[in-house]
Amino acid sequence: MSILIKNGLVVYGEDLNVVNADVLIEGNRIAKVAKNIREGADTVIDASGRVVSPGFVNLHTHSPMGLLRGLADDLPLMEWLEKHIWPREAKLTREAIKAGAYLGALEMIKTGTTAFLDMYFHMDAVGEAVLESGLRGYLGYGMIDLGDPERTEKEVKEALREMREIEKLESDRIQFVFGPHAPYTCSLALLKEVRKLADEHGKLITIHVSETMSEVGRIQERYGKSPVVLLDDIGFLGKDVIIAHGVWLDSRDVQILARNGVTVAHNPGSNMKLASGVMPIGKLLNAGVNIGLGTDGSASNNNLDMLEEMKLAALLHKVHNLDPTIADASTVFRMATQNGARALNLKAGVIKEGYLADIAVIDFNRPHLRPINNVVSHLVYSANGNDVETTIVDGRILMLDGEVLTLDEEKVLEKAEKVVESLL
Repeated sequence: MSILIKNGLVVYGEDLNVVNADVLIEGNRIAKVAKNIREGADTVIDASGRVVSPGFVNLHTHSPMGLLRGLADDLPLMEWLEKHIWPREAKLTREAIKAGAYLGALEMIKTGTTAFLDMYFHMDAVGEAVLESGLRGYLGYGMIDLGDPERTEKEVKEALREMREIEKLESDRIQFVFGPHAPYTCSLALLKEVRKLADEHGKLITIHVSETMSEVGRIQERYGKSPVVLLDDIGFLGKDVIIAHGVWLDSRDVQILARNGVTVAHNPGSNMKLASGVMPIGKLLNAGVNIGLGTDGSASNNNLDMLEEMKLAALLHKVHNLDPTIADASTVFRMATQNGARALNLKAGVIKEGYLADIAVIDFNRPHLRPINNVVSHLVYSANGNDVETTIVDGRILMLDGEVLTLDEEKVLEKAEKVVESLL
């Protein structure tokens, strides 16, 4: 299978050079980027007036939580979780979660996300939805034991069961990830066991860390140290660890993350909506920490639009630091593409020969994207997910000219509505 994208403005290479060029895809890889490619292809896409961008990597979300969108807004994190989200989640069946996963996958395809890192439960059901959708999913079962040894054993067994079920899907696009929820909901015994299992099975780890001031206070009171120092002391951290949020980090925490090669998944929309705080992006960048971008779940954002998330990230840090030069457009664009791919050990996030063909074609024939003075700036500050016209993952077209080809959009929306009726 080959695809030729003609006449586009291509965001090329790690340096984000914008060039007028064609992109030839052969199999699941980018074979050639050049002007006037004359090779034939099974499918030819005319990208005149459009930007050919790397697909976006959503480095932290809970995709089935689209079912809970708008059900509990304008609340602090713990009240939001304990009084509204967790009671509703207790009602979610495997089939309900699968319906939510389809809804999330549909939204991501339509907004140009090509890979995502997820944490929830019944992840084997999420995997089935991801398989059909054509997206790349890195799926973590959210483990919580609350210090109960019996529950520790149960959570480990369930995670391993989920891993085996996901591996049965036999797709390179779908990978299991260990997902202990957070240091304040997981015992040290569980965290140590996750570290051991991740090493044994060669899997990534994702975990919520230092999202709120109260969370840091809890850990400080219980262990006498910050969450990051605690994880470092038990040997948990490494290049295979992606921490979500990392809002309340001091200088020592930042240096520990840098030394261990940990990636931080930044979630500005969720952090602002839940009033959790502002991640110290300047300290992290100066220390050389890899920062990716995530939306968090649709119950706390309230969407999975990575184009919108880039704008939020860029603007948040400028006003918070009173510095218009921080979180510039190129830095934020890399967070949403190549930095996320790097965290997932994925040769994607860049349009370049030999890289995976994970691509979003964005229609710039729109008033809010003209004149085309600066493509990367427009993608960060002016565009939104509705401008995405075509989404390609692993060399397969998932959406063409705004029409999703892999999922029945009407059925996905109808099923989600029916599921939510049972939650209210």
